[in-house]
Amino acid sequence: MARNTVLGASLYVPATHKDLQAIANGTVLSHLRSVIFCTEDAVSGRDVGAALKNLANTLLHMVERTDTERFVRVRNQQVMMQILQMPGAEKLTGFVIPKATRHNFESYFCQVQNTNHLLMPTLETADVFDEAEMKMFRQALDKPNVRDRILALRIGGNDLLALLGIRRPDNMTIYRTPLGLVIARLVTIFRPYGFSLTAPVFEYLDNPTLLDQEVSEDLAHGLVGKTAIHPTQIESIEKHYRVCEKDIEMALRIIDKDSPAVFKMHNSMCEVATHRSWALHVVAQARVFGTRKKTEANELHNHNGLKQPTYS
Repeated sequence: MARNTVLGASLYVPATHKDLQAIANGTVLSHLRSVIFCTEDAVSGRDVGAALKNLANTLLHMVERTDTERFVRVRNQQVMMQILQMPGAEKLTGFVIPKATRHNFESYFCQVQNTNHLLMPTLETADVFDEAEMKMFRQALDKPNVRDRILALRIGGNDLLALLGIRRPDNMTIYRTPLGLVIARLVTIFRPYGFSLTAPVFEYLDNPTLLDQEVSEDLAHGLVGKTAIHPTQIESIEKHYRVCEKDIEMALRIIDKDSPAVFKMHNSMCEVATHRSWALHVVAQARVFGTRKKTEANELHNHNGLKQPTYS
């Protein structure tokens, strides 16, 4: 099972946070699957020094192993270099690269190529709107010595909207903004080549119904995780990653070597040749996030307003 299937809700935490060490060691928010300590947008320029000092102390006292994947979103190449020189940096799962492009990626990658750190480049520059540029970036990431180090690509929704002079409205999902088409295109550019993508933040804390709807759309686009900006969003996001009983039943039947090439189940056509990839992903997802009963699945659909089928 690929590690990127376990990302779920990745909580962004400013590296200046007073509980950084407790979060890193799992004594606070022990249910986190992944956490990203941010030294970039969540930290003002005047506080970078304090953030790095806090992070250095955290790394020094951070336990070797935990159930939480721990990343640092670096501010730039120089900050990555400073962090890699800190005692305990080897205990990090990896780094989130801000504003990643094919032009700056090598300057980040060369710093970790002799370590065990994984990378999550963030797609959040004007290059994202250029399909040809994204294809060239994919080719750069697909090199044999690079490919296995890319855990996922993160879609930086707010930065992309800022380039358009737009802030997402508080009454619609990001898929009803110009980024809807952009996200769909990124999926078709990267997913067929084995790269996973994660969904942008949902920046409103007072509209759980809309968050539910957006996570459902994230999953419909094949995105493997979503950035959370507050601990209260974690359960709201991850409940959608629990696999409904109907899907796991179909998935298990599809991967059964004794199943016919095509069969009907739950009023759906199941075709082994075309649905096997989906089935394997569903089974892996269920192992990590568990399953939900059909009644719970129906409640989620109703809550999202979907038609039923025949931190700081």
